[in-house]
Amino acid sequence: MICSSTKDTVRQIFTEYLESRGFRKTPIRFSILEVIYCIEGHFDIEQLYIHMKNNNYSVSRATLYNTIEVLLDCKLIVKHQFGKLVAQYEKSYECKQHDHLICTECGSVSEFCDPRINEIKKTVGDLMVFKIKSHSLYFYGLCKSCFKQN
Repeated sequence: MICSSTKDTVRQIFTEYLESRGFRKTPIRFSILEVIYCIEGHFDIEQLYIHMKNNNYSVSRATLYNTIEVLLDCKLIVKHQFGKLVAQYEKSYECKQHDHLICTECGSVSEFCDPRINEIKKTVGDLMVFKIKSHSLYFYGLCKSCFKQN
């Protein structure tokens, strides 16, 4: 489960967002948020739907798609489009910066973190007098297993 301080914080952010937009604060929306914040790594909407159904949540795909859009808009999740694969999502509140390696053969996605990327980001921002708020970095190639097979 979500640690209590994170759970309370993301619930509060979500509540304030819904209230500011005049959206209803339904229990299923908060259940979706909680389930997402229990997932480690990336997920797609179909995986989320199956997970919720298997755990006895009464949720439709339409509700999931709509709630995902709201969560994207209030910055509690982030969307990734890894090549031609279906869109993947991950929680974004208090998540460490990381980048991605995408295998073009099997579609596997690996995460990595290299502090030199943040140094480059700072240098580029200073040089270009540009305040960088975030970045996405994707490397496409062959994972270890697919590389060995080719």
